[in-house]
Amino acid sequence: MTHKIFLSHNYKDKPLVEPVALKLAGIFGHDQVFYDAWSIRPGDGIIDQMNKGLEAPEFVFFFVSATSLASGMVKLEWQNALYTASKGKTRIIPVRVDGCDMPAVLRQTLFIDMHTIGLDAAISQIVSVTQGYASFTPQHQGFSNLTYTAIKGEGGSIEVVVQASHLMEPNSSFLILTPNPEDEIAWKMKNDSGFMGGFNQGFVSDQNGRKFNAISMRPMGRTLTPDHPFRALLTKKGDTDIAVIGVMHQKRENEWVPVPDASPKAPEISLPAGSWITGLASR
Repeated sequence: MTHKIFLSHNYKDKPLVEPVALKLAGIFGHDQVFYDAWSIRPGDGIIDQMNKGLEAPEFVFFFVSATSLASGMVKLEWQNALYTASKGKTRIIPVRVDGCDMPAVLRQTLFIDMHTIGLDAAISQIVSVTQGYASFTPQHQGFSNLTYTAIKGEGGSIEVVVQASHLMEPNSSFLILTPNPEDEIAWKMKNDSGFMGGFNQGFVSDQNGRKFNAISMRPMGRTLTPDHPFRALLTKKGDTDIAVIGVMHQKRENEWVPVPDASPKAPEISLPAGSWITGLASR
């Protein structure tokens, strides 16, 4: 069967590709789209099914990343699509999902820069669709581009690292949640980089009503990328140990959301999905 849309990607990029597929599923219908997670079923020949999916799709969306460019299978897919496009039968649209360079042969092609504009904006630009069979179970709907770790150091210090996995985050404003009062803790950017921020007493509540203080920090003059994480250093002023309860990221003017903790430890506090905070201190 001829598909209208083919999604060419490496399996390591599925956390980004699958939300695109699910969002687009309601537009055209599953029979018009090839997405391997549901288009290749147990017992199917992978090469045979790929060949069928690439027979004459109207659109091929090539999700460009360092991992997809290194994949021999993905290379065959997008180069076959490029050949078909030269015959006027298929339109190939690259979607850049990390900071890698676009292949030279595709540099003259208009592409969607998910790495720069973010997942939601990229989805709105992609005119394609995927839909799963009844046996398909979504696995990547909870994708978060950001994770954090809190690393204990010398003298009771804690280094908070917020890492982007795939995309650039233009808004690098964060709240570091702590039970410590202001007179017990000092904070700065690692390597003494400039930042704006302040201490906010009792600004954040978890779902059990417990109050936590929030250190607001925004690096000056840069964005957060996979190669350039956010690093903050917290140190104690006296003998009392300090703690990090969680980290929140500013999504909109007054909306802050929890950043998932990547540390191999017990789950962090359960904060509301969207915590609305105003009047943050800044100095």
